[in-house]
Amino acid sequence: MNTELIKQVVNSIVSLTENEWQCLLGYFEQKTLTKNSCFLQEGQICDSIAFVNKGTLIYYKLQDNGQETTTDFAFPGDWVTNNSSRLNQNPSLINIKAIGQTELLILTNENLTKCYNQIPKLERIGRLLIEQAFVKITSQNIDLQTLPARERYEKMLSEYPEIFQKVPLYHIANYLGIAPKSLSRIRKTHF
Repeated sequence: MNTELIKQVVNSIVSLTENEWQCLLGYFEQKTLTKNSCFLQEGQICDSIAFVNKGTLIYYKLQDNGQETTTDFAFPGDWVTNNSSRLNQNPSLINIKAIGQTELLILTNENLTKCYNQIPKLERIGRLLIEQAFVKITSQNIDLQTLPARERYEKMLSEYPEIFQKVPLYHIANYLGIAPKSLSRIRKTHF
C-alpha cells in the first residue's frame, strides 16, 4: 500500500507518531476501481469514507432520461463519501464512480469510530473535512445561482487547473451547468 500521499495530507492537519500511523493504516483497505466502477451507487447506504490515492472520481445523479448530472469531482489527495447517506444511514441519492483506474484507501464507519477512539486527534481531521465539504457545497450553490457561465468556468479552472487533462468535457460542462457546446465556446474565447 502506497501511503506517501495520505501521510502528506494527514500531516498537514495533525501530527501522528509512528505507532499512531501504524494503527491508522491498519484500518484501511486498499481497493482499485476500474473505469466506470462505482465506489457508491444510488440506493446504497454509504458505510465508509475513502482517500483517493490515484485516479479521478465523479459524483453524479442519474436522471430519469438516463443523463448523468455531475455534482462533484475527486482527485488524488481528496476524500470521498456521501455524508448525508453515511451519517443518517439513508440510501444515497447519488453515485460516485471512477472515470479511470483509481486507487482508494477505504475506511469503514466502524473502523473510523475505532480510529477516533484510539487516536482522538483524528477527530479534528473529521471535523475539518465536514466543514470543508459544507463550504464547498455552499459555494457551489451560490456560484450556480449567481455567476455567469464564464466566471464559473474561470473559477473552476483556477481551483482545478489540470481538470481538462483528467475529466471528460461532458462532465465538466455538466458540473458547470452549461451545454458542452457552450463550454467549447467559452474555452475558445478564453485562450
